[in-house]
Amino acid sequence: MHRRAATIAAITIAAAAPALTIAPSASADSAHHGPPAKSAHSFVKSLSSWADHQLTPRTHFTMEADGSSGKTVGGEGIPNIDSVKSTIRTYYNAGSDGIANKTSSPYISEMNAIVAKQEKKLKGLYQSSKAHGKKPAIVFDADDTTLMTYDMEDAAMHFNFDPALQDVWVQGQKFPATPAMVGFVKAAEKMGFTIFGLTGRNDDQKAATVANLKKVGYTGFTTDRFYTKWTGKGDSQQPSYIKCATAKCTTVEYKAGTRKHIESMGYDIALNVGDQFSDLQGGYADHTLKLPNPTYYLPSPDLPGKHEPRLAPRTHFTMKADGSSGKTVGGEGIPNIDSVKSTIRTYYNADSDGIANKTSSPYITEMTQMSKRITPALTAACALGSVFGAKPAIVLDADDTTLMTYDMEDGAMNFNFDPPLQDVWVQGQKFPATPGMVSLVNAAKKSGCTLIGLTGRNDDQKAATIGNLQKVGYSGFATRNYYTKWTGEGDSQQPSYIKCATDKCTTIEYKSQTRAHVQSPSGGDYTIIANFGDQFSDLIGGNALVPVKLPNPTYYLP
Repeated sequence: MHRRAATIAAITIAAAAPALTIAPSASADSAHHGPPAKSAHSFVKSLSSWADHQLTPRTHFTMEADGSSGKTVGGEGIPNIDSVKSTIRTYYNAGSDGIANKTSSPYISEMNAIVAKQEKKLKGLYQSSKAHGKKPAIVFDADDTTLMTYDMEDAAMHFNFDPALQDVWVQGQKFPATPAMVGFVKAAEKMGFTIFGLTGRNDDQKAATVANLKKVGYTGFTTDRFYTKWTGKGDSQQPSYIKCATAKCTTVEYKAGTRKHIESMGYDIALNVGDQFSDLQGGYADHTLKLPNPTYYLPSPDLPGKHEPRLAPRTHFTMKADGSSGKTVGGEGIPNIDSVKSTIRTYYNADSDGIANKTSSPYITEMTQMSKRITPALTAACALGSVFGAKPAIVLDADDTTLMTYDMEDGAMNFNFDPPLQDVWVQGQKFPATPGMVSLVNAAKKSGCTLIGLTGRNDDQKAATIGNLQKVGYSGFATRNYYTKWTGEGDSQQPSYIKCATDKCTTIEYKSQTRAHVQSPSGGDYTIIANFGDQFSDLIGGNALVPVKLPNPTYYLP
């Protein structure tokens, strides 16, 4: 009878909502139309294995640098920020401490190739400048053009810029040279180019910056040919040769205006080198060289009347969730982490404090539509399962499946997970409901499904989690059917029904074996109609008829 009920339930779900959104786009680079048609018996038998095959993160993304893609691409279409970090760290061959390898990395290899290619062009650039009767010059930005900031950006700042901490690093002259650039600058200087520095660092940082350059081996930079940004204090004022549309100059206005000034002194800027497109826009250079940098993005509108499409960020990316793409795609092929953050914030309609809009956002729209689409099929399956005595149940993860963690992830943690801070939020029951899920879950309960909670939160957080769920409107979660992770202390020990390959269980081992337990006589003998989660690791491992993947680009738990 149970198999008949399960078969009917599964077919009902599949017929009413193909794959129940097995993911907003699970394997997501192609459309999925559900498992191959088979008999009802074999359909149920093969459903879990087919679903596991589909439960893989997307690898192809379209993302505009300004974050606007968050309005249209959906949650699965946004590069996951944890995967982006992992890809960046692979590219820089960085350790778990966020320190880049200074000897060998894909970044070093790419820089060596870029610089070697450009060095071969120096003679031609020099002769062309001389032919114009001007003094040949090359302009270099500082951060990640001549000085490498990776260790500060990752290890010290965790990819969240801190001006005060940056000044400590600048004044301490802590930056190594950007790979291959010392030799390039020396070769240009030897050929006869005059070397100029042009950076967004301020006048108070000029002396330390020039000293840092000298410290790591550069010889062509001098204080009188090194341009830094005015502070507006004392003698550090906007130069007369810089003309800006508003009181606050844009990066392009400042840098292009400075290059124009350099050329007015009889120089021809044969080459302008920078790691940001805003270092290069605005003209006043014969040629530009863009160096790779996925660790931050400093946009700036181009000068009026300028159209430089080649100086625009990439919009299409290939990225595997495990970070391995960092070995092969090159720096421009990695989604820039600042653009990813901006896209995520657009998706959640979050303000500058990292607080999501709880009324209107692309995320709310996507979740609400998903809930409306799934609920009829789910309630029908729950009702049928009850009629046939199958003890139907649905399994639900907590974070970003039933409870929305965005404000904690962005506003409180700045996308850097902090376990003690997370516990403060958990114990304080601070999480709102995930959009669309209260109505879906309560409808499933009312239609005859038992609610099973299954989360990576630990046993010490169980009571607060259930309290939070009740607080935001869920009904039907009970302690006996709410599974949390053991702590290894006191009575909170690994259950006998969990068997793991090593001492530390994986998420998939813990969750899939718990689902198997739920479907066993000792666990209640339930039939799990649907398993809801925001992580693929919530869903892989079978022991549920249909997995339902909810969107979440804010973290990745493999």
